[in-house]
Amino acid sequence: MAHVLISAAHKSSGKTVLSTGISAALHDRGLRVQTFKKGPDYIDPMWMTRASRRNCYNLDFWTQTDEEISFMFTKQVQSADIGLVEGNKGLHDGLSEDGCDSNAALARLLKAPVILILDTRGTIRGVAPLVLGYQQFDPEVKIAGVILNFVGGERHAAKLIHVMEGFTDVPVIGTVYHNRELELVERYLGLMPSNEDQSAERHISDISKVVADQVDLDRIAVIANSAPPLPHVAEPVTGTSNYGLRIAYARDEAFGFYYLDDLDTFSRLGVQMLPFDTLHDTSLPEADALFIGGGFPEKRMRELAANISMKQALREVIDQGMPVYAECGGLMYLCNAIRFGSERCTMVGVIDAECEMHEKPIGRGYTVLRKSSRHLWSDTPRQSIPGHEFHYSMLTNIAGRYDYSFEVQRGFGVNGKNDGIQYKNLLACYSHQRNTERNQWIPDFLDFIKSCF
Repeated sequence: MAHVLISAAHKSSGKTVLSTGISAALHDRGLRVQTFKKGPDYIDPMWMTRASRRNCYNLDFWTQTDEEISFMFTKQVQSADIGLVEGNKGLHDGLSEDGCDSNAALARLLKAPVILILDTRGTIRGVAPLVLGYQQFDPEVKIAGVILNFVGGERHAAKLIHVMEGFTDVPVIGTVYHNRELELVERYLGLMPSNEDQSAERHISDISKVVADQVDLDRIAVIANSAPPLPHVAEPVTGTSNYGLRIAYARDEAFGFYYLDDLDTFSRLGVQMLPFDTLHDTSLPEADALFIGGGFPEKRMRELAANISMKQALREVIDQGMPVYAECGGLMYLCNAIRFGSERCTMVGVIDAECEMHEKPIGRGYTVLRKSSRHLWSDTPRQSIPGHEFHYSMLTNIAGRYDYSFEVQRGFGVNGKNDGIQYKNLLACYSHQRNTERNQWIPDFLDFIKSCF
């Protein structure tokens, strides 16, 4: 199982752009590239999926146990020629001060050699003590190579390589020159999901060409093949029922934030997932339930508002009692309206509140939820349900008195205390859930759908 982890000394080092380019360039060479993203991220995996032509999976210490991470990794990478994990933030950064959830911890768990991307702007000799410090800080993490990024030119590159060769034993496997076109691409990668970007394939092709020209792909393959064998990990115990259900889910330029392993779980449990387009479709697929995930509906609120037929179809099925689960962007869409700047656009209107965008995040980071006694799907209490949220919006003018499915122990949710608005058979929350051993939300939802028949 050849595999490698790509990290950086700090965020904004160009890691996502280069990870995407390496994935695409290796794929263009005929390799089966299995990509992974550390942490609770939807946008980067979209780009990595497009680049590798294989689903990218998240590895996250907050929502998964070590055993789950190891099993998911080995299961997905065994059918590939190379596994590529993109870290988040810096190599030794994580939520815990002891580093137990850092990128370095993930490298140790997966026995993955590390390729370190260094932002070289404004430095020459300083790269050497940085690399030496990282080696000394955690000798168990093997830094197998560095890619020098944002290099100023050939003279700058020669000096950097000379310093690396003179003071360290870590090989330079790439020098990527400062390129304004790549800066443009990075803005897209950092701010816009690939499902919204009509030029995504061209952007990926541009990055791939730069990487193929300026990074030693053969050396990356050698480094990946140096990874030691991984021990066998037993498959986590999960449900095996065949529910035989159909769930329609929103998947378009406004909504696309779904964990691909969650979609796999639905399929494994005998659920047919039927995509629909909130922007262009005028009716819903024939289904037993609905799932509206996250996204950026505020970016498409004019088109969403203009599709009156879809809004009416959603209101009708929800008012008739169809089971529906909505997360973040889905919750925003189901409110009366979205306010963004000076503009207000009418949305579906089943949640009697308005959604107002702010300049700074209202809820950002990991969440901990506790099921309330009135939880729509199950009244079984469950401690410390892990999740995450990232929203700049907040509900205002909430007219009705709603029951909530969750008490917020960490995070913000709807109002700082509660999350999971309930209306008839709708549950809509700001927090994103992920189906893991710690939170089997998918079987809970499916059981609830069955109970509604």
